[in-house]
Amino acid sequence: MRMVRVAVLATLAVVVCGTAYVYRDDVARRLGFGTSAKAAEQAQSSPAAMAQPQGRRGRANPGGPVPVVLAKIAQKPMPVVVDAVGTVQAIASIQIKPRLDSQIMKVNVEEGALVKQGDLLFELDSRTLRAQIGQIEAQIRKDQAQLAQARRDHQRYEDLLGKNAGTVVQRDTAQTAVKAAEAQLEADEAAKANVQASLTYTEIRAPVSGRIGSISSKAGAVVRVGDNSVASTLATINQIDPIYVTFAIPQVILPELRSAMAKGAVAVTAIVDDTKKQSGTMAFIENSVDPNTGTVTAKARIANANELLWPGQFVKVEIVLGIEDGAIAVPSAAVQLGPQGAYVFVVKDGTAELRQVVVKRVQNGESVIGKGLGDGEQVVIDGQLRLVNGAAVAVRAPPPEPAKPASPPRG
Repeated sequence: MRMVRVAVLATLAVVVCGTAYVYRDDVARRLGFGTSAKAAEQAQSSPAAMAQPQGRRGRANPGGPVPVVLAKIAQKPMPVVVDAVGTVQAIASIQIKPRLDSQIMKVNVEEGALVKQGDLLFELDSRTLRAQIGQIEAQIRKDQAQLAQARRDHQRYEDLLGKNAGTVVQRDTAQTAVKAAEAQLEADEAAKANVQASLTYTEIRAPVSGRIGSISSKAGAVVRVGDNSVASTLATINQIDPIYVTFAIPQVILPELRSAMAKGAVAVTAIVDDTKKQSGTMAFIENSVDPNTGTVTAKARIANANELLWPGQFVKVEIVLGIEDGAIAVPSAAVQLGPQGAYVFVVKDGTAELRQVVVKRVQNGESVIGKGLGDGEQVVIDGQLRLVNGAAVAVRAPPPEPAKPASPPRG
């Protein structure tokens, strides 16, 4: 009898469990949690949810609407910018060397000074050359006197020959003496010009405007033309206004850069930091691509009156190839990365929609979207960590920007 009771109870249990399983959806709906469970299951199995990282998958509304900060998309012109790392380079770097053997008598410039073209930098001993000029000038005066006498003699012989009182030989000899005196005068004048040219070498002037470096030789030092040592360079002048910034760009950018340069000046900005920038234009593109790196060297000419840029300095370079009108740009914080690429959350009617996008470029904290978004849509820029596709959202105001620290008083 006891065995019969056990069998009956077991049969009843099987019947109850089977009935509950068959009507499980109706029971869950009556209890109030069937809809959320089904939505969670659909959210987990949707292709958009699968695009998120593993830790981002979950129920559509885990604890109510997710607070988020939104940004509205608006088409606007965006510059097409190429970033590079450049090196500042002086347009002219000239080593000052002596052009004759002499002694430095005076140095008229301080180390590191800013000089202008034509400024007198060094004075060499010129006494010997001045004495040679005086000697040659005396010889020239002698030649001039001899030439005058030869011309008078030639005229006398011409007159005598006309009166049949002289001979042709005497007249020709006098004419030869005139030509010889003229040649001697020309030779002495050339010798004077040569010494005068050497005399100008005793005054060494700045060939260009720029900043002078260290001065290796001081007053009293003997300098020689044939000296090839480092000390033979009296100083070096770097022309720094304007100045070059040299950088390398990928060869795939070359056609766009050349096309932009053909249309007009291409703007280039050299950036030392966020508050220190200098603007200029493209000046030069190398005539070949480096096969080892696949890059081509280019130079920008940048005004540098404030001397913000210094030769040898590394700077960030931004080359503006043009302006893209009607670009779709979103704050870079809105773009997330998943196994299937970049995506954003678009909010419509209080619900988040995961949207795959194609990012064309990122510049100045904004991502330019090539595909996936339209004008006027709203994207989430803060609060994405708790979002899944189809989740309800609650819009909140963005946090206030932190106040900038006050500058300390000067004095």
